[in-house]
Amino acid sequence: MRIGIVGAGQLGRMLALAGYPLGLRFVFLDRSEDAPGAQVGRIIPGAFDDAERLAELADCVDVVTFDVENVPETAVRNIAARKPFLPPVEALGASQDRLTEKTLFSKLKIPTPPFAPVDSFEDLERAAAKIDIPGVLKTRRLGYDGRGQYFVRKRSDLKIAWRTLGSVPLIYEGFVDFSREVSLIGVRSTSGETRFYPLSWNTHQAGILRHSIAPYRNAPLQKQAERHLTRLMKHFDYAGVLTVEFFVKRGRLIANEMAPRVHNSGNWTIEGAETSQFENHLRAILGLPLGSTRPIGHSAMVNFIGRIPSLRNILQVPGVHFHSYGKEPRPNRKLGHCTINASSSAGRDRALRQLLRQKLA
Repeated sequence: MRIGIVGAGQLGRMLALAGYPLGLRFVFLDRSEDAPGAQVGRIIPGAFDDAERLAELADCVDVVTFDVENVPETAVRNIAARKPFLPPVEALGASQDRLTEKTLFSKLKIPTPPFAPVDSFEDLERAAAKIDIPGVLKTRRLGYDGRGQYFVRKRSDLKIAWRTLGSVPLIYEGFVDFSREVSLIGVRSTSGETRFYPLSWNTHQAGILRHSIAPYRNAPLQKQAERHLTRLMKHFDYAGVLTVEFFVKRGRLIANEMAPRVHNSGNWTIEGAETSQFENHLRAILGLPLGSTRPIGHSAMVNFIGRIPSLRNILQVPGVHFHSYGKEPRPNRKLGHCTINASSSAGRDRALRQLLRQKLA
């Protein structure tokens, strides 16, 4: 079986690495022939909306998937009519527009922050008056890793926020005074078989995930999160990995956003679960039996952003596994990650503190 992946970033690369032991082969479509996926498969060079290149990809594979959300929905509908394209195009489209996404959450009775569309400064003033301040003004599309957002702390910030972002359709969301951020990764196969990983506790800085801890054991929150993902999966007749990031506020989950793909916060599963999210995504879209999502011990994942510390220092941390993406260093760019796996949460936390000190050295 040959799998086509639209996007050849680190997530696509890790999909291929998980698939090779299963006898799968991979072809990528990406603008850059030096993308991480080039290390493990052939790249068809082209933009994500290049109909001719997308058709070329579809012609040489059995199933098509993706590792990024900014693949134009209209561009992939033609190939989805010819070859299995999973997760479904409808899920991809919903995740690309924050207003569509939040509206869907509300329809499915998944709690969200209060929100309102913003297409003019007057809309912004009305939204802030109705929802209140503080709040966050966001671009509806193409926001990722903290980009396309402006935190409104006081009323005088509204004009600055509008000048900063007001050239595109926007959404204003009420600020959630959360105690922590968590994510749930679920996987559903073409046969309907569904499994969930344990919750991950995530720490962000400037909108970029810095590190995750898993499993985050909280039975009521796990139950809530699984219920919310199940509703989304049934709505889309989903196949593949689905991730939803939540705020935790007073024992209740509030959905922030979804990603219809493998996710950075699930990188810990490579060494920390019986079956990684990457392998299970491939099993799901091929209709193969899903693997166990049971955690192996206690794990943490640390992103290396902008620079990678000394490899010697990284590898002397107990229980560490290092993954480089083969990217050139650049500010705010994810260059690699480490997974820590330990037999106890105390051992994991000690190793995590040691690794974070190395990261900052």
